[in-house]
Amino acid sequence: MTAEPDGALLVVGDVVTDVIARHRGPLAPGTDTSAAIRTVPGGAGASVACWAAYSSDAEVRLLGRVGAEAAAWHERELTACGVRPRLVVDPKVPTGTVICLVDSGAAAERTFLTDSGASLRLDAGDWSETLLDGVARLHLSGYLLFSEPSRTLVAAALASARSRGVPVSLDPASAGFLTGLGADRFRALVDGIEVLLPSRDEACLLTGLPDPADAAAELSQKVPLVVVKLGASGALVAADGAVRARVPAVPVTPTDTTGAGDAFTGAFLAALLRGADPEEAAREGCRAGASAVRQVGGRPPG
Repeated sequence: MTAEPDGALLVVGDVVTDVIARHRGPLAPGTDTSAAIRTVPGGAGASVACWAAYSSDAEVRLLGRVGAEAAAWHERELTACGVRPRLVVDPKVPTGTVICLVDSGAAAERTFLTDSGASLRLDAGDWSETLLDGVARLHLSGYLLFSEPSRTLVAAALASARSRGVPVSLDPASAGFLTGLGADRFRALVDGIEVLLPSRDEACLLTGLPDPADAAAELSQKVPLVVVKLGASGALVAADGAVRARVPAVPVTPTDTTGAGDAFTGAFLAALLRGADPEEAAREGCRAGASAVRQVGGRPPG
């Protein structure tokens, strides 16, 4: 069985609650630092799904795991973004929470404090072959590789996708967690994926190469299509061991860079679903990333 050319996108990944604290200047240890604080729905997997739905008329589905205390809120927020959520409610663990410390200076750079909570307790028991019915593409959040239960789900999902001929993409998600997992183990766990969407740091970490173009080229010897996200420098598209395109970023003054990479990934995948070539899909991703950093939070504008 092969994937339907105009079918749905299924995203499997994390659904979390983001607490975003925007501060100006350095944090003051041992005392108060003034900040503007907001609580918003987040999670790399959930945000990719929302940006894909925002960027396309295609059906976008999401499989994730949340705690009972926030399940209804997250389901409403995802549905409002045009996503069809299938949320597994964890009976023991609350929804994951990420504290995003955003320096509201010129770069709007952010630092994350992450409590994965229920999000990485997805496991093979939450997977069903029928989740791929009508699906043209499967996208996996790399956060799923950072716990043993969710690694079993990744293995089950990859096996199902291979048996149905559904192409699989993956975003490594976190250079910090990737360092702990190790590059060799990462490559073994994702063997057989068709599209890899790392950040600059993740691509360099996976290859040990300091130049992201060299890293993209090397990764594309093992993965058919590699798209390296470079933030304000745009993106690189690599295939067959060489960089095939360099896509410039859309100039923008950032407010909050949280979720910019997820916006890129969601718009990129939506463009592929429409039949765009990888370079044009990367241009769509850059436009979505620019839109994302103009606002607070990682979801599309309301």
